[in-house]
Amino acid sequence: MDKIPSVDLRDFLSGEPERKQKFVNEIGKAYEEIGFVALKGHFLDDKLVGDLYGEVKNFFELPTETKQKYEIPGIGGQRGYVGFGKETAKGFKKGDLKEFWHFGQYVSDDSKYKSQYPDNVIVDELPKFNEVGKETYQMLEKTGKYVLRALALYLGLDEFYFDDKIAEGNSILRPIHYPPITQEPDDAVRAAAHGDINLITLLMGSQGKGLQVQNHNGEWIDAIAEPDELMINVGDMLSRHTNNKLKSTIHRVVNPPRELWGTSRYSIPFFMHPVSEMSLNALENCVDENHPKLYEDTTAGEFLHERLIELGLIKK
Repeated sequence: MDKIPSVDLRDFLSGEPERKQKFVNEIGKAYEEIGFVALKGHFLDDKLVGDLYGEVKNFFELPTETKQKYEIPGIGGQRGYVGFGKETAKGFKKGDLKEFWHFGQYVSDDSKYKSQYPDNVIVDELPKFNEVGKETYQMLEKTGKYVLRALALYLGLDEFYFDDKIAEGNSILRPIHYPPITQEPDDAVRAAAHGDINLITLLMGSQGKGLQVQNHNGEWIDAIAEPDELMINVGDMLSRHTNNKLKSTIHRVVNPPRELWGTSRYSIPFFMHPVSEMSLNALENCVDENHPKLYEDTTAGEFLHERLIELGLIKK
C-alpha cells in the first residue's frame, strides 16, 4: 500500500446499517494493511482547531525560562512542559528535535483514578490555554471512542467492548513544537522512527510533508491529511491485544529540506490510553494455528511504565 486510506466517521454514525458496516470494513482493512487512516467527520470544529493552534503557538513562543517553570519533576513528563531534546525514540541515542506539552485526563475528585493521575498544569500567562486544551481533549476522546467501537465490531467483539476500558483512561493530548533548525542536525530528526505506545493515536496537524509511515514492504510513504482530516493510527497496546491483527506501524517526522529549516512545525497528537488495569493479553479470536500468540501477557499500566523507561522519561 502506497497511500493512506481515507474514511468518514459520519458513515459509522449515520444510523444506516450498510453505511456503518462500510466504515467498519474500511477502517479494519486499513489497520490490517498499513495501520493508518485519514478520518473525516470527527468532532473538532474549525474554530476549536484555530483557537488551539493559536494558544499552542503562544505558549511555545514564551521565553524558555517561563516554559521551564512548567516542567514538573518526578512525573515522567506526564503533565506540563517537556523541554527540547528530552525525549529519545526507542533504540536511538539522539534526542528528538522537539519540545512539547502534555494535557492529561480530567477526573472528578471522587474518581478512583484521582490519586493515579497527576493534576493538569495551569499556565498563568495564557488564561485560555488550558480551557481550549481541555475542550480539544474531550472532543478527540469522543472521536476515539467511536473509532474503537468500529474496531470492536471488526474484531467480532461487542460494539462497546472498549468503552469501560477507555472511560477515565490515561490518555494524553500532546501539542508539539518542532523549532526551526539552526545548525546541522548531526543525525537527529524531528521525531525518530517509532511505534506509539497506546491503543490509537489521533493526530492533528499532518497537513504538509513531514510525517512518514513505513509500509509492509519497508518503504517510507508520506502521510498527508486534508485540512478536515485527522490521521489515526494503531498503537502498540492495540497491536498486542489483537495479536498483531491490527498493525502498529513505524512512523517518523523527517527534517524539512534545508531551505525550510527556518520554519517551525506544530503537530498535536492525542494518545488514547486505557485505564492501567486493562489486560493487553491476546484476544482469543485473534489466536489460532496460523496466528500463534506473539506477546507475553501484561497490563496497560505495566506496558506503559516499561516504555516510558525506554523513552528516557522515567529513570529506573
